[in-house]
Amino acid sequence: MQKEHYIIEWIDTEVGKIPRISTFLDKRDRWGTFKVRLNINRMNYKVDPGIYAVGNPDSDSVVLVSANYKLSFDYLRKKLEGLDAWIMVLDTRGINVWCAAGKGTFGTDELVKRIEVTELKRLVRHRKLIVPQLGAPGIAAHNVKKRSGFSVIYGPVRSSDLKDFLKSGMKATAMMRQVEFRLIDRLRLVPVEVVQGSRYLFLVIIFFLILSGLNKNGYSFALIGTIGIRSVANILFAFSAGAVIGPLFLPWLPARSFFLKGFYSGIAVSLISYLFNLIGHNILEILTWLLLISSISSFLTMNFTGCSTYTSLSGVKREMRIGIPIQIILVVTGSVLWIVDRFV
Repeated sequence: MQKEHYIIEWIDTEVGKIPRISTFLDKRDRWGTFKVRLNINRMNYKVDPGIYAVGNPDSDSVVLVSANYKLSFDYLRKKLEGLDAWIMVLDTRGINVWCAAGKGTFGTDELVKRIEVTELKRLVRHRKLIVPQLGAPGIAAHNVKKRSGFSVIYGPVRSSDLKDFLKSGMKATAMMRQVEFRLIDRLRLVPVEVVQGSRYLFLVIIFFLILSGLNKNGYSFALIGTIGIRSVANILFAFSAGAVIGPLFLPWLPARSFFLKGFYSGIAVSLISYLFNLIGHNILEILTWLLLISSISSFLTMNFTGCSTYTSLSGVKREMRIGIPIQIILVVTGSVLWIVDRFV
């Protein structure tokens, strides 16, 4: 293991040298967080799996289990200031706890393997592991106990509650168990959605700009400056409705399904576009953009299910089976009507 900036020193233990880490996040950590929030190097932002020491832990100190996604690792170590603890980092391939639990990388097999590889039985005298609650779907506690001898205790949802959880004898209150997805949480995730979608947004804009010159008399570059610009504005409205407005207003939009929530935010944005005279001047063009904006918005908001704790994996799959065919029909119909309107 190379000397990373968050490693203070290596300490000697029964199982060899273990890195002692800082609980302070410096400018390099904050810069790394800023980049992954913009989807820069997000899939390769990770730490080495293994055991890490916080403070001056001994054989009786608690063992906290985490993912090797560095953002998860940083959030955990930051909240452990003043404590003596061991952190066992699983190899989740750089994926956070909740997502890795769904994918199976934060799972029973990896946990048991990491217990063996790190020789945890020699490092600590107790046989308890504190696993984050959001990792529960991937961990079968009874199998971990049977295969390793360690009991799994599910910790609080938020690392900020860990100190109180430990002080109370590892007993979680109802609030510690409550999963929240607040406005600030959704706001943090919006930049990733915007950056991910931008690569496709550019292609869609070019497509509509080029085709906006088509008309019954042939091709007119002048139309690019009118119909083309209006089309670009409506595409940007649709993108904003699905990638920004939908996620931010998620709890207040009608319906349970994300694709329907996105559909409603798309309709709302279409009305705004109409008020600004961007959606068109005839019924065919108005219908065209109503279909296109609502379907694009619906797809982008549905895609946000991967960021949310609101929907289970089975719920996401069920929603996609229903939503995607509807979205395809609407976007194809809207695109056809838009092209037809060029020749009417």
